[in-house]
Amino acid sequence: MAAVRISSRSGLPSLLLYLGIGVAIGQDGIFDVHFDNAELTQVIGYAALVVILAEGGLGTKWKEIRPALPAAAVLSTVGVGISVGVTAAGAHYLVGLDWRQALIIGAVVSSTDAAAVFSVLRKVPLPSRITGVLEAESGFNDAPVLILVVAFSAVGPVEHWYVLVGEIALELTIGAAIGLAVGWLGSFGLRHVALPASGLYPIAVMAIAVSAYAAGALAHGSGFLAVYLAAMVLGNSKLPHWPATRGFADGLGWLAQIGMFVLLGLLVTPHDLVTDFWPAMVVGLVLTVVARPLSVFVSLAPFRLPKREKALMSWAGLRGAVPIVLATIPMVSGITGSTRVFNIVFVLVVVYTLIQGPTLPWLAKALKISEDPSEAADLGIESAPLERLRGHLLSVAIPAESKMHGVEVGELRLPAGAAVTLVVRDGTSFVPAPSTVLRRRDELLVVATDPVRDAAEARLRAVGEGGKLAGWLGAGGEHGKPGGAARAATRARARGGPGGSGRPGRTAGSGAARRSAGSGLPGGSTRVVGARGPNLAKLARKLVRGIGTVSDGRQDDSSKAHH
Repeated sequence: MAAVRISSRSGLPSLLLYLGIGVAIGQDGIFDVHFDNAELTQVIGYAALVVILAEGGLGTKWKEIRPALPAAAVLSTVGVGISVGVTAAGAHYLVGLDWRQALIIGAVVSSTDAAAVFSVLRKVPLPSRITGVLEAESGFNDAPVLILVVAFSAVGPVEHWYVLVGEIALELTIGAAIGLAVGWLGSFGLRHVALPASGLYPIAVMAIAVSAYAAGALAHGSGFLAVYLAAMVLGNSKLPHWPATRGFADGLGWLAQIGMFVLLGLLVTPHDLVTDFWPAMVVGLVLTVVARPLSVFVSLAPFRLPKREKALMSWAGLRGAVPIVLATIPMVSGITGSTRVFNIVFVLVVVYTLIQGPTLPWLAKALKISEDPSEAADLGIESAPLERLRGHLLSVAIPAESKMHGVEVGELRLPAGAAVTLVVRDGTSFVPAPSTVLRRRDELLVVATDPVRDAAEARLRAVGEGGKLAGWLGAGGEHGKPGGAARAATRARARGGPGGSGRPGRTAGSGAARRSAGSGLPGGSTRVVGARGPNLAKLARKLVRGIGTVSDGRQDDSSKAHH
């Protein structure tokens, strides 16, 4: 716990602190524990990396990473090749390593670490176009680097470069296809099947992500890329009980990091690091000052990014546990000099992470690169499905900076079949009227039937971004036209869904439901979470039945007034 707090306050990746704990426990340390099982370390490291990539993918926002995908793909393939070549040349000519050892080191340290990147970048207020590239790169480049390290560590001559390029392309293609397919199938199942307990959703999400890794590896594709893409699809699919799932994944990610880093610290022998300290500094200097900037500027040349942003991305190529885990591969393969390779990589990662991590915010400030304050944070939404009632519960929390502050319930214009049924303000709950003004830190309970669930969420997000005029002026649609949520609601009514019968003479919506049927969300980080508990479930059943009630030939007065 102390290590976590120190890491979060100092800006250092937790890697350093947990590695230090492992070194203190291990040989030459306080307890002098002797541990030299590189094969076990490699297996546990792979397992931990799968969990870390899954957690990173679940937290990756598609709207931020989508524009960055081409740049990240080039940087994690072409950029890796440039970095490997330049670093290997420096290790061979400046340090005196033979070409096999130099190529192994060049490949190992060319992988940016997902855990280090995720933990540091999410605390630094950088524009999404930069964080998107760096996070996607850290998720993508493990696959080609792993292929290169395994090829360079194989007994016998190294394969020709064009064979390696072909293998990398094939494995990446297979891994990407499997990851996307598993993620889509998993999200479809979780959204349409109500599990018996909310606590099963986080377990199911992580199980699906791990299954993507297993399927990718069995198909001779990139399991690491598969798990990252599957988790990214799941994380952007509006799954039920999402905050609980995100918290569970975050906890597993921390557990995986702690276990992996402590084990890597145990594996190292501190007194052997002394002789390899300066070679590690030389290789690290070549990597940080020459190889990484060259790979970034060459790879991103077609994308016309500002030079200062490229400079920041050059410095933000953080290394972590992944290079150290990969350095165990030549040890397991019995390559000559593999122990020295491991020691050089260990020292390089520790020293340069200690330098780069804390100085990244300072460099961003010096380069005048910061997040646009006008960009709203993403709207967090969790829904609890009511399978038997064909409905969903949405719980909405309005943050202090939200644009929903001051919006009346009736101005939210949710689609027919969705209703704001409860408002909690300062610990007191009440049923809102159309004229109820929403305020900061209010919590809302919204009920939506299946056909309009997505339209209701789209409307909530639109109001969260654009305020009461969303869909007409600004967020949610073009100027003068209804936004996506309004159009979806119109389509739902045309189909005759709940709250909007398509038959003439029959109009959906009871008066009580219609009076509470407009609920929007504040902008930015408005949060929607699923309602739970037996009392809310009973209330939901009544509310869903009320929303689907139709009158004989006419709307009630309140419904007319609402429209």
